[in-house]
Amino acid sequence: MKALKILLLLLSLQVFACAVIADSQTCPATNSDSCGDGWEGEFFPGIPQIKYEGPSSKNPLAFKYYNSEEEILGKKMKDWFRFSVAFWHTFRGTGGDPFGAATKFWPWEDGTNSLKIAKRRMRANFEFINKLGVDYWCFHDRDIAPDGKTLEEANANLDEVVALAKELQGNKKVLWGTAQLFMHPRYMHGGATSSELGVYAYAAAQVKKAMEVTHYLGGENYVFWGGREGYQSLLNTDMERELNHLARFLESAVAHKRKIGFNGTLLIEPKPQEPTKHQYDWDAATTANFLRKYGLIDEFKLNIECNHATLSGHSCHHELETARINGLLGNIDANTGDPQVGWDTDQFLIDIGEATNIMLTVIRNGGIAPGGFNFDAKLRRESTDVEDLFIGHIIGMDTLARGLRNAAKIIEDGSLDELVRKRYQSFDSEIGSMIEAGKADFEFLEKKVMEWGEPKVPSAKQELAELIFQSAL
Repeated sequence: MKALKILLLLLSLQVFACAVIADSQTCPATNSDSCGDGWEGEFFPGIPQIKYEGPSSKNPLAFKYYNSEEEILGKKMKDWFRFSVAFWHTFRGTGGDPFGAATKFWPWEDGTNSLKIAKRRMRANFEFINKLGVDYWCFHDRDIAPDGKTLEEANANLDEVVALAKELQGNKKVLWGTAQLFMHPRYMHGGATSSELGVYAYAAAQVKKAMEVTHYLGGENYVFWGGREGYQSLLNTDMERELNHLARFLESAVAHKRKIGFNGTLLIEPKPQEPTKHQYDWDAATTANFLRKYGLIDEFKLNIECNHATLSGHSCHHELETARINGLLGNIDANTGDPQVGWDTDQFLIDIGEATNIMLTVIRNGGIAPGGFNFDAKLRRESTDVEDLFIGHIIGMDTLARGLRNAAKIIEDGSLDELVRKRYQSFDSEIGSMIEAGKADFEFLEKKVMEWGEPKVPSAKQELAELIFQSAL
């Protein structure tokens, strides 16, 4: 009996020791004193490296369709996508909304926005993207580092966190960086389109610094999202002057890019409204027109966000095609909205058909590098476990991987392309070629109509096109 008690005591001590050791490998917010800048434990101790297990796998923490090294149409999956994690949604998302307080209390948070916590978030970021197996991340300046009472203090805070990011980054890369010109009260009238000169200047200084740290981290793109570059009412707005100011601002960004030797692509992200009633870069076509008017068409490309496309009354496929045929497709913010909700819900994409259409455009574009697919998507308010962060990204990546596989089937089959070719085959004639070359005037065409008589108009075969498309899913 005594021997049994001793054995039980030893087993209890072993379990206690294991618990202590296991606990020391994690860094909850309540243990902040022991989780300093040099701490190298885990924020996600129960999450393994996410691997490809194939469509038959029932493991929620595994890819079923995304196989990074697999070649599709002569290019590895990881090179078609260049997936990126959005720092703001993944590590700063709280689950709060206009009707309710935060629901997420992540292990790297302690309720403050101190430099210490900013560094802890950065460590969590790199553990996450390493376990997820993606190569890129994106950030806003004020998401990764706290603001300051002065610009000098804000810049110093940013420098300190960026230095840690540089140290931790290893072989990971910044897909793009940007400046947050919408949250601080100074930007209530906008940044580049503010009615106040001092705000315009502050926005310029903030973008200057954000471009410099993006360059320092080896960023491949830089994004401009003008959430408050628009108006609430035209009664008190000089729209022409604001648009002119916006153009001057972007011209200055181009000049600074060249000055610092930044070879990345400058991207504009269209959105129709929210938080303003009308945003100046409403959609891809509006933004392309703006760039042409001000002579900036060769300096920028577009970052198309699927949820923004639907807010502007378009499909994501439409916006991507508009960008592509204008030579402006630079990056994709991979997310979706809810058709029953009229705002920017930033959900992970799960629609296989939409993903297939997206990838048809990307393939026709020859890829998207140096851009990529950034998951500008957040967990639902009710999803509060850290593993949900992984599951959300896994389903988003798998959905797009299925889209790529389906798009490749459609292209290799050729039936859909042949249907489209036949629909326009009358323009492959001599006269059709004259029209497309601008060599057939109205008088010439009038004579041809009198010669031919009433034209025969064939079926567009939309249902057949939809059948071919659906068969690939």
